[in-house]
Amino acid sequence: MPLPASLQVALPLVILAFGHTLSNLIRTLPAIATDVMSADIGTTTGYLGVLTGAYHLFFALGQIPAGVMLDRLGVRTVSLSLFAITALGAIAGALAQDAFGFFAAQALLGIGCCGMLLCPFTLAAKTLPPARFAMWSGLILSIGNSGMLLSATPMAWLIEHHGWRASFWVSAAMAVGIGALVALVVPAMTKPTATAPSLKLKTEFQEVLRMTASLPMRGPVLLAFTSLAAALAVRGVWGGPWFMEVQGLTRIEAGNALIPLTLALAIGPLVAGAIDRVTGARRALLAGSHLVAGLLLLIVVAAAPGGWLQGGYVGSPSFDAWIFFAFGCCISTQPLLFAMGQSSTPKEKSGKALAALNLMFFCGTAFHQLVSGWIASTLGLVTVFFYFAMALAGSTLLFLHYTRRRA
Repeated sequence: MPLPASLQVALPLVILAFGHTLSNLIRTLPAIATDVMSADIGTTTGYLGVLTGAYHLFFALGQIPAGVMLDRLGVRTVSLSLFAITALGAIAGALAQDAFGFFAAQALLGIGCCGMLLCPFTLAAKTLPPARFAMWSGLILSIGNSGMLLSATPMAWLIEHHGWRASFWVSAAMAVGIGALVALVVPAMTKPTATAPSLKLKTEFQEVLRMTASLPMRGPVLLAFTSLAAALAVRGVWGGPWFMEVQGLTRIEAGNALIPLTLALAIGPLVAGAIDRVTGARRALLAGSHLVAGLLLLIVVAAAPGGWLQGGYVGSPSFDAWIFFAFGCCISTQPLLFAMGQSSTPKEKSGKALAALNLMFFCGTAFHQLVSGWIASTLGLVTVFFYFAMALAGSTLLFLHYTRRRA
């Protein structure tokens, strides 16, 4: 019995969004296991932060070929290939014995996960009208960001009782399982894109790069360069060490403390999309939310032990947890950047356009992760949070400059 028409559209998008759930689980695992991972592979927590930057670097490098292949080969073929690579990367992570092995696993995982968000976005862009794309982009990100819930208390418990390698074995099993669902429910592309035979891959790669520098994309690209980096830095790498090293919590307590932030990142994109539809003030919403997010990180810095705001409840673990929750609510306007890019691009180039924006999200994440890893190892975690507060302020001002109305 065939599925109803609405489910024929919705079910593949939801299944593909589970790939983004897995991607978020994998990229945020180090936040809750940095200490035991670094000790086991013979490195420091600061250097491990640098090694995890390999995930984001290879994730960013994969954006252009992923976007081009999505337009050429279709979502199903690309998605299944990525799940296979992700499973291999997770197995490599579980078996890593030293820094090089961990770096190689992170590189494989970055390549495998590079299109986990592009796949559902591309299918939505090619099959839905622009108004519904904006709604689905928020829903896809909310489903995907729920992966951060898995890497909080559940993974903290798993790591505490079965070791950090078990988290990678679970990730490998999830990659195989979701890939099987994709094979069952995601339709194959019925015919190749009309322009594919006439274009060389080099030309299409160059087209994606040109999109990142085009005037309509310049403002969103500059904000994207820092936006996701800040969110993943707090939730994906430095949030756990902050609660364990600065606030003195246990691993499971730190996982619990990250739950409010994770909930904000999971629900926030849906709320941001609704506010955008009601107000129509997308530019102001993006700029205001990112400036407030930077201010909230400054409050965390000022309330840290020895800071000028610290005292009583202010600066306590509970206080930081709820400041991070507010930060997550603000930074969750990110889907509106995808809507900005998609609305100015023909459907036949939607894969490349979304890849161009996602490229800058993760180039920025790789860059800021490498810088913040160095800062953490030399200047400490308080300086890391100050750095991201300043980076958010600077990128927001650039966004406002390049998206201002011109006469």
